[in-house]
Amino acid sequence: MRRVLVLALGTALSTAALSVTAYAAPPAKAEKPAAAPADPTVPPPGWTMPKTAFGQPDISGYWSNATMTPLTRNPKLTDKLVVSPAEAQGLEKAFAEALAEADRPTDQKKGPGNVTDKDSAEAKLVKIRPDFAAAGGDVGGYNTFWIDPGAHMMRVNGEYRSSILTTANGLPPARKPGAAPASGRYRDVYDSYENRALGERCIMGFGRNSTPPMLSNGYYNNDYYIIQTPDAVAIQVELIHDTRIIRLKGGHAPPNVRPYMGDSIGHWEGPTLVVETTNFPESDAFMGSWKNLKVTERFTRVSPTRVNYQFTVEDPDTWDKPWGGEYDFAPLKGIVYEYACHEGNYALPAILAGARRAEKEAAAAPAAKPGAD
Repeated sequence: MRRVLVLALGTALSTAALSVTAYAAPPAKAEKPAAAPADPTVPPPGWTMPKTAFGQPDISGYWSNATMTPLTRNPKLTDKLVVSPAEAQGLEKAFAEALAEADRPTDQKKGPGNVTDKDSAEAKLVKIRPDFAAAGGDVGGYNTFWIDPGAHMMRVNGEYRSSILTTANGLPPARKPGAAPASGRYRDVYDSYENRALGERCIMGFGRNSTPPMLSNGYYNNDYYIIQTPDAVAIQVELIHDTRIIRLKGGHAPPNVRPYMGDSIGHWEGPTLVVETTNFPESDAFMGSWKNLKVTERFTRVSPTRVNYQFTVEDPDTWDKPWGGEYDFAPLKGIVYEYACHEGNYALPAILAGARRAEKEAAAAPAAKPGAD
């Protein structure tokens, strides 16, 4: 009986299969592969640049220049300005892994050590971005928990960039003999708060976010709010709390007038806002240059979600010829909030108090005997 039932069931299943085959719908046509997502760094077909109510090209809004691409090229990673998509993805993956490793809890027995140690948690991160050593290398430096440097390579006009600078080697050009030192102005100078950097004094942001050329600081708050009027463009940078006013009418102030962020005047050349900044104070020096420094910036809306930013630096006393760089602003996810620098900031009085203590100890120490090593 069981055998009959099995045979009957088998016959029924075979008949059903034949029926389904006989009346099955014709095979579906092969679907076309999904189109690649549009590149936001190039203008889409048919796109028209938006304009303000008073007729200017519209570059206003909340923007960010956060990126894992550094200002200068790391020759250990590449010698090219433009890298392939595969290379960029590999670098982004290595950067994400290094950032995650650096963010792990510190070994309580071993201690944090120095970020430059070969076996430190930050070793891989510093290898990719050597400038990060400055953030965590000194007492009071940031650990990885606090930084938000950007997770992607900078992409400009469809190209992945290895550096913001567009010089042949991705580095600043050679300096003229006798030019002022490029850095170190505030190192080991503790006579007064007036001798310390503007960032330590909560006056201006560190990392040159707001003063031309405007650069991603590599750590956090790389956020911008651009406001346009018929007579001026304002750029707010909430690090520390800086708003640069670019006048669209009139010329530069007299040479003895040197405001923070310099003196900026602008004009429109077609779709591009061209800004020339001079009259920098010494406290806003760029790589040692300030007195005769001129920075020319070009802001161009190149797509619905990108503003291209180019800058040219020149100072006949420091470099033989102009040089510069380029990147794109991308939309900021959110708005700019207050950066309350002074709240709980005891670093500056502690720095000065430590210097006074060191001076007292040095004065109280017995004088060295003549001829002693």
